[in-house]
Amino acid sequence: MIIEPRMRGFICTTAHPKGCEQNVKNQIAYVTSKGKIEGAKKVLVIGASTGFGLASRITSAFGCDAATIGVFFEKPPSEGKTASPGWYNSAAFENEANKAGLYAKSINGDAFSNEIKQQTLDLIKADLGQIDLVIYSLASPVRTHPVTGITHRSVLKPIGKTFTNNTVDFHSGKVSEISIEPCSGDDIENTVIVMGGEDWEMWMTALKNADLLAPGATTVSYSYIGSSLTEAVYRKGTIGRAKDDMEATAFKITDSLKAISGKAYVSVNKALVTQASSAIPVIPLYISLLYKIMKAEGSHEGCIEQMQRLFQERLYTNGAVPVDEQGRIRVDDWEMDANVQAQVAKLWLEATTENLSEIGDLEGYRKDFYNLFGFGFEGVDYNLDTNELVQISSIS
Repeated sequence: MIIEPRMRGFICTTAHPKGCEQNVKNQIAYVTSKGKIEGAKKVLVIGASTGFGLASRITSAFGCDAATIGVFFEKPPSEGKTASPGWYNSAAFENEANKAGLYAKSINGDAFSNEIKQQTLDLIKADLGQIDLVIYSLASPVRTHPVTGITHRSVLKPIGKTFTNNTVDFHSGKVSEISIEPCSGDDIENTVIVMGGEDWEMWMTALKNADLLAPGATTVSYSYIGSSLTEAVYRKGTIGRAKDDMEATAFKITDSLKAISGKAYVSVNKALVTQASSAIPVIPLYISLLYKIMKAEGSHEGCIEQMQRLFQERLYTNGAVPVDEQGRIRVDDWEMDANVQAQVAKLWLEATTENLSEIGDLEGYRKDFYNLFGFGFEGVDYNLDTNELVQISSIS
């Protein structure tokens, strides 16, 4: 079939297998160009199919020569209907890993469930014995709790009062004012249950109890802080409470891993275009302005550049892992540079529908968005008939 992007609001409902394959190949090429990393050798990535999770898996495999198991929840293809992009990404990754002689297997299902946890434990025990790195990179808006059976839904809302500021529709380029009503009822609690640290801790407890963690094993989860421009709806909003919980959980996990000298870290990463961030008001405008500045200064990074730097310059330096005063790894340091933030704040006050394409990088934002779904890559002929029925060999 000829596969074209089909938009529904802030979501693209199609994905291109060849484009996703090119995306994976480009990331592998970047990692291999940076040289080998003396890091983890047996890695579990929970949330392995897109964004930072995919980049972590690629960096583990092609930077560290690691065996990897990836857990994700993606939609497979059917006749006349494309898979979700994460499915095609994972298929391409496994194909490239196999060609490179690297162990790579995947599990597709709800990582919040006890069943998928047990399936993963069984696979680790059978194939790898013990693992030395666990990456936790889940980004789901919904979680059915494995103990209570209750389904919780997260919300992206400010706390206490209505938030009003500018945003941009990145499809049309229209800059407009938006107001977001504050959270109410159980919104904070539900968001923490979905996006906080409980499930991460459940995974690590299950791995520890099954004796599947190697001595000195490390686990990393991902977070974001961002600027004062976005804090009301992000870091000081409901999602910020979940991130606070995630960061507190890192200390609890580290304490639980003392017997094996294990460590848990939260890595604070840069603002990037993801399916989730595209739906958060204010964030697309902020990213458009940020990209313009960071690209001009030569400090812009995508997911793969961030993760390669995290592994090479933070996690595996043969020394102590550098952290801030709250124990967090910071690879958002270039974004949060005072000069960069001052420039973004200045442009924020000037941004209009008419000038955003000039003072911001709206085109770069759009390109990154379409890239998420496998569209817009050089070297891919999108006019060709393409087989949508790509399978992942390691999934039973």
